[in-house]
Amino acid sequence: MTRARILLVDDHAIVRAGLRALLGDAPDMEVVAEAADGAQAVTLAQEHRPDIVIMDIAMQALNGLEATARIRERDPRIRIVILSMHNSREYVTQALRAGASAYLLKDAAPLELELALRAVLRGDTYLSPAVSTQVIHDYLGRDAKKTDQPLTPRQREVLLHIAQGHSTKEIAHRLLVSVKTVETHRMQLMERLGINDIPGLVRYAIREGLIGI
Repeated sequence: MTRARILLVDDHAIVRAGLRALLGDAPDMEVVAEAADGAQAVTLAQEHRPDIVIMDIAMQALNGLEATARIRERDPRIRIVILSMHNSREYVTQALRAGASAYLLKDAAPLELELALRAVLRGDTYLSPAVSTQVIHDYLGRDAKKTDQPLTPRQREVLLHIAQGHSTKEIAHRLLVSVKTVETHRMQLMERLGINDIPGLVRYAIREGLIGI
C-alpha cells in the first residue's frame, strides 16, 4: 500500500508532536519531516518531495502564505493544507491564491483533518465548514473582477525583504543580483501597487499577511 508522505510545518513543537501522533493512527499516511518555519519548509519540501504539507501561517523567517507560494511554484504536485487559528476572509483568500488546497482552523475536530487530507489527495479543495461561505464566493469571483495584478515570485521576494527592513544593498547580496536590479524591482512594485514610498510597501506587506506586525 502506497503511503502519503506528509511534511509538518508549525513553529510550536507541541503542535507538530500532536499532529504526528494523530497521523500515526492512519496506516496510509506517514510524516517524513518537520519544519519550524516557512524557510525551512521550502528547503525540506524540495528535499523530501512530500505529497502534502500541513502548514501554519504565522511563523518567523518566512510566513506560511509565502512558503506555500514558493513550494507550489517549485513543485505544483505538492498539496498544501493550511492549519491556522485565523478565521478571516483575507487569510483564507490569500491562502487559496498562494496555492493552498485546503484551509482548516486549529480548533477543528481530528476527523476534519482526515477529511481534508483525503480530499486533497483526490485533487479536491477543502475548506473548513467554520469558514464563511462568503469566502468561497469572494475566491471564485476574483477573476471576474480582474482588479488584482499578482506579483511575480521575485517581486514578492523583494517586497518581503523591504518589509523586513533590509537595505537595497543587503537585498542585492541576499538575492545574488545587482543593486540596480533591486532598484528596478522596487520601482515596478511601486508602479504595480500604486504605492509611492517604502513605508507604504511595508504597510501593504503587513496588510497582505506577508509579515507580522
